[in-house]
Amino acid sequence: MKIATYNVNGINGRLPVLLRWLEEDAPDIVCLQELKSPDERFPKPELERLGYQAVWHGQKSWNGVAILARDTTPVLTRRGLPGDPDDTHSRYIEAAVDGILIGCLYLPNGNPAPGPKFDYKLRWFERLQTYAAELLSLDLPVALIGDFNVMPTDLDVYAPERWRDDALFRPEVRAAYADLLAQGWTDAVRQLHPKERIYTFWKYWRNSFERDAGLRIDHFLLSPTLAPWLRKANVRRGPRGWAHTSDHAPVMIEIEPPSD
Repeated sequence: MKIATYNVNGINGRLPVLLRWLEEDAPDIVCLQELKSPDERFPKPELERLGYQAVWHGQKSWNGVAILARDTTPVLTRRGLPGDPDDTHSRYIEAAVDGILIGCLYLPNGNPAPGPKFDYKLRWFERLQTYAAELLSLDLPVALIGDFNVMPTDLDVYAPERWRDDALFRPEVRAAYADLLAQGWTDAVRQLHPKERIYTFWKYWRNSFERDAGLRIDHFLLSPTLAPWLRKANVRRGPRGWAHTSDHAPVMIEIEPPSD
């Protein structure tokens, strides 16, 4: 089974890119972030023509998350991260697909830091930690997938010294990610590529992609029940080089559920 995450940076504006990638890689489950579209403009018919059913949580011009499933229908279990009823950002959606609980998230960027946006990011991270612990207590195969807007270590950024004060790399954020892993989650990419420089995002400016001046901010966190099923993990760099593409590349893992 192939599970992917892709920050599309505007699902309607980049729909040809998304559809081309779906046809080429044919992932079974896909988590999308930054739809930047209200619910009523989600491209459901175009995705269905490729065999994908979806659940989504949109927002005009900003944020937005979705879960796609090929040849099956994802069963919505949650829309929105618990812990703050006043938070209206569309940053979390959750569904059961083929016996796996999939949480798709788009964690706040947090810049400029320090400041109100950074404070919101840290509060969101605390809510995620609380809810992630609840998910682990279920003892089910669970994956938290998406754009975490965190570079966990120096290995995850092309020039660490330039990013020390950025909200994606400040010590408070890296500590929050480490605390999340300490609950028992497995970082799928790092599990299989512990020493390799792997990036998932490259800015549009200064030929960042061509120079491979990137960041690893798109992650798969697997529960202890799911982690043993992991077989492969890689970044699908090809789409990042296409015309009118996102500044992220899709990331994909392959798992092998038990046969019994």
